[in-house]
Amino acid sequence: MLQTASNTRSATHGKFIWCELMTSDTRAAGDFYSAVVGWKVNSIQMPDLPYYYLFEMGEGENCPGIGGMMNFPPELEGKLPPNWTGYVAVDDVDETAKEYVSLGGRVQREPDDIPGIGRFAVVADPHGAVLCIMTPIPPENPPRELGPEDRGNVGWRELYAGEVHEAFDFYGKVFGWTKDHDFDMGPMGPYRIFAHGGKAIGGMMTRPETVPMPCWSYYFNVEAIDAAVERVKANGGTVVFGPQSVPGDSWIINATDPQGAFFSLVAPKR
Repeated sequence: MLQTASNTRSATHGKFIWCELMTSDTRAAGDFYSAVVGWKVNSIQMPDLPYYYLFEMGEGENCPGIGGMMNFPPELEGKLPPNWTGYVAVDDVDETAKEYVSLGGRVQREPDDIPGIGRFAVVADPHGAVLCIMTPIPPENPPRELGPEDRGNVGWRELYAGEVHEAFDFYGKVFGWTKDHDFDMGPMGPYRIFAHGGKAIGGMMTRPETVPMPCWSYYFNVEAIDAAVERVKANGGTVVFGPQSVPGDSWIINATDPQGAFFSLVAPKR
């Protein structure tokens, strides 16, 4: 039986917990994001992977992890562009994968175990936007969590949806996300701010024609946007939009890294 009622779900169901870069050159990408965002890059051993890299922020051995990075596995090499993918915690990966399908989405990679880490699946919503879902195994000594405003952390998530109202209805059913408020963008329609546990965590909009397909994007916190723009350019990246002021007294840019992965930055000042 699918657990669709919010009162049957834990407080972590529907929470973004990880962000992962799949790239064609982990060394170059690691150098780029270290210079631009300030992350440290550490390699760890993972089952069936020669190397997996952690993006971490801060000092000491138990730094908060922001996300991970890996080279394309052989079966995907040349079939996908470098990309960032978010992970959302769910109470039961297998049941949530079934719910995705029942609501018109699809499973891109069937649920599978990562020993010592958790169980995950790769899923796409009815319009094709891809996420990973995971039921993590709680670590024995978890590092402290960074706050949503801390430098280096993921400060915002954004969905370029096939159609914003349909997408919001889908994710509300699957993850329990709720509407915080809408921002009127005129002819482009509403920008829907969505919340998890009563806190705004991201936004979604009907994708503009310049975005070729529905997709998720991720904003990383930096201290000041103009200085970050210079770091992006100096290290081989490309700014494709911005700097632009946005509600909440913040500044953003959209950019691509030297390997072509799309990412965004957000800062509290110009």
